[in-house]
Amino acid sequence: MATRDERNSSNVLLHTLCCRILQKSEAAEVFPQFQYAIRVVGSNFYPTVERDEFLVAEKIKKELVKQDRARDAALFAELHRKLQSQGILHQRWAILYLLLGLAENPRKSTNKGFSSSTLFTQALAALPHSTPLESTSTATSMPRPSSLPLAPPYILPRSGSSCGRSGFSSITPQPSHGPTPTPESIYPGKLHPTPTDASHSLHPYRSPCSQSLVKPTSSTSGSHRQSSNQSVVHYDSISGGGEVSEFALVRDLIYVFQGIDGHWVHLNSAGDAYCVDSKAIVSPPLRGAVARLSELGWLHNRLRNFIEHRHLDSSAGLMCQSFCAALHQELKEYYRLLSVLHSQLQVEEDQGVTVGHEEQLTMRRLLVWTYEPRLRLKTLAALVDHCQGCKGGALATAIHAYTLTGDPLMKRLSCRMLSSVASPLHALLIHWIIEGELDDPCQEFFVAANPAVRPERLWHDKYSLRKPMIPSFISTEQARQVLSIGKSINFLHHVCGDRTLDTKSKNTLEEVAISSSNDGDWLLSAERVRSTYECTAKHLLHILSSRYQILEHIGALRRYLLLGQGDFIRHLMDLLKPELLRPATSLYQHNLTGILETAVRATNAQFDSTDVLRRVDVRLFEVSEGDTGWDVFSLEYHVNGPIATVFTEESMKLYRRAFHFLWHAKRTEHALTDIWTNQMCNGRLLHSLPELFGVLHQCNILAAEMIHFVHQMQYYITFEVLECSWASLLRVVHQAGDLDHILAAHHDFLDAVISRCLLEKESWAMLTQLRTIFDRILAFQGTQEALHQTALSELGRRLEYRRLIEQTEEQREWGVTAEEERQEKEKVQDFQKNFVPKNRSQLRILTQAFQAIVQKFLIMLASSTDESLRFLSFRLDFNEHYSRLEPGLRRSLGSRPHSQHPTR
Repeated sequence: MATRDERNSSNVLLHTLCCRILQKSEAAEVFPQFQYAIRVVGSNFYPTVERDEFLVAEKIKKELVKQDRARDAALFAELHRKLQSQGILHQRWAILYLLLGLAENPRKSTNKGFSSSTLFTQALAALPHSTPLESTSTATSMPRPSSLPLAPPYILPRSGSSCGRSGFSSITPQPSHGPTPTPESIYPGKLHPTPTDASHSLHPYRSPCSQSLVKPTSSTSGSHRQSSNQSVVHYDSISGGGEVSEFALVRDLIYVFQGIDGHWVHLNSAGDAYCVDSKAIVSPPLRGAVARLSELGWLHNRLRNFIEHRHLDSSAGLMCQSFCAALHQELKEYYRLLSVLHSQLQVEEDQGVTVGHEEQLTMRRLLVWTYEPRLRLKTLAALVDHCQGCKGGALATAIHAYTLTGDPLMKRLSCRMLSSVASPLHALLIHWIIEGELDDPCQEFFVAANPAVRPERLWHDKYSLRKPMIPSFISTEQARQVLSIGKSINFLHHVCGDRTLDTKSKNTLEEVAISSSNDGDWLLSAERVRSTYECTAKHLLHILSSRYQILEHIGALRRYLLLGQGDFIRHLMDLLKPELLRPATSLYQHNLTGILETAVRATNAQFDSTDVLRRVDVRLFEVSEGDTGWDVFSLEYHVNGPIATVFTEESMKLYRRAFHFLWHAKRTEHALTDIWTNQMCNGRLLHSLPELFGVLHQCNILAAEMIHFVHQMQYYITFEVLECSWASLLRVVHQAGDLDHILAAHHDFLDAVISRCLLEKESWAMLTQLRTIFDRILAFQGTQEALHQTALSELGRRLEYRRLIEQTEEQREWGVTAEEERQEKEKVQDFQKNFVPKNRSQLRILTQAFQAIVQKFLIMLASSTDESLRFLSFRLDFNEHYSRLEPGLRRSLGSRPHSQHPTR
């Protein structure tokens, strides 16, 4: 049993109405009238052109020019411009269309059978208040072409869909819970063409939107009669002689333009082109024209397939969806043209246009009217092929490449596409530079975020640039500035806990936008980005310098870990010397910390800020077997909070390596100072031992070589490495534009210190030689101390023997006994024959070993790629002392002029 919805369907109600009016109960008796009623209800009373005032005005001017009335056309254009500027009339399009219809009416009434009442009805239909079949129901409202759906609106609508150009959607069966009566169910087999019922069949090329039935072509139809002396266009596909008519091919092409196979024109088996059926008889010119025009259908299918495939792909991202939406908008404009062509063809088919009439839609006119749309679709198809697999900024780059062309049409089209695609990029950019937040689930933006990074590594590791996603209209420097803006905001919020920038600079930040210049070249506003970048960076540097004293901490590291505070380092070394001479396992950190505090209070280090002194501490390296305190001791500077961004853990490791090297060099210098002091103090005392003159002279010469070497090394390290690098660092820091500049300058400073102090991996051999030289100096210190100690003991013993003789003489005794005198002579001979030669040999070995190591070190310096190291080799051998001893060194140092020494 039929449900209530089935009984109330539009088709059943219309059939019931026909039966009651004709007072007939059989369905077959009212079938012709039912067909006619469906045609009337489904007819379209809209004009056959779009509601575009510009198009109507252009058509009027073309008609005037065609009639050789160019002056009238110019006058009309001027009057139309004034009418537009005044704004008095609000329905200018309808008035212009009425005037155009009245002007064309005399010609059309004689050729096409149009009546004045028909033209006037169409003109009135253009007015919103005079639509003949306007209804309050949304189901029967007819959308404008600008709101056409994505699917071509000229295909037969399915149940539940609306027709884009007619009101037939109001009588289309709606989905229900049961079967809905349709014309097919009421008249089975009657709505499809059969050989016996051709007059009552649906025409195979009828407009799918109107779905009107074919009128009888006999003169008894009564609707649109034609004069018997006129040649009327019939709608048979085959013309005389079995050749397919041009009208049939044009009708097929209208469907092909929408990607639908026609009766004679269809897609080939390969799916790469539309072609005329091989069984059809078509002249070569028409076949060639069809091949050219059917390209529109293939291009249309290409774009539709891309849109359907990518539009539903959520992983493609917002920019790809915007690209699909822009393609959809271009297809809507294309559908508007097809709507006009379809309406024109429908009018010709309904009214019976005379063959060869000047207004007939021919293949040639179709070629002219579709020329520009074909170029647009070709450009879009090429753009789609070029953008395959692209997303985000890479997609914008691919589209931007098509804007760099001299073709105005292609450039305007590409700029429109780029405008749509760049909208999500613009939104991401604004959100990033204002809030410092990224909402980029599909990773389309050229700034990437790593949420797993710790806050102390936020500036270094959390945010980075995706170089493939940087659009070509954004330079690398602009992208870096955009990255820095967002990083600075996040750093202020999450590390510094500062949000004052939000209230100070938000208005300035909101002005940054992507803009398009007049020639369509898309650029990021460099001036606004730079001003925003400078504002944000300046605020961040102000917070770091004023609240966190970043410059003071940089200076503290220079003074304490790079031994820049001379009085403090010297006093600390004097206090630590007894402790550091002990084995490393016997050291206690609290004892060393107490000594450190004593050194601070006794020197100018006491005037540093409390925060700086609180961070200076003692650090002991891991102890190895045989290490002394000198090998494991180091100073430490604790960093945390925002300053840890500048002084990272990696940089603090470099500072510790530099401190260990400089501390070892300073210890060597301190040892040479003790050597020189002992020589000056003990030299006069040991003059009474003439057998030691040669040994002491040898000690003095070797000590002088060592002092010269160490002084030149200290000069190089202190002035050429540390002070020059420090001056460069301060200059860059005071001129820094953002935190990245400070980080880069600090990194360069540490690199210069590490590389020029021979602490990098490439200089490991030279560093080993230098440390061996330092060890030889320390060994010489021990040798000299043992020599002086033994010599002073011998001197004391001899003085004691002389004092004993003097005492016995004063007591009027005979001095010493023969036995005592013999023992004294043996001791003196033992000292002269054993101790002195032994120490002389030992010093000779030390001298030769020291000179050999220095010569090898000089060869390494001379072959270095660093110019400052080569100059250091010249200073260490300024008088060619080592070059005379080693010919290989002379070759390494190059052809240096030799001084002429006088013959001795």
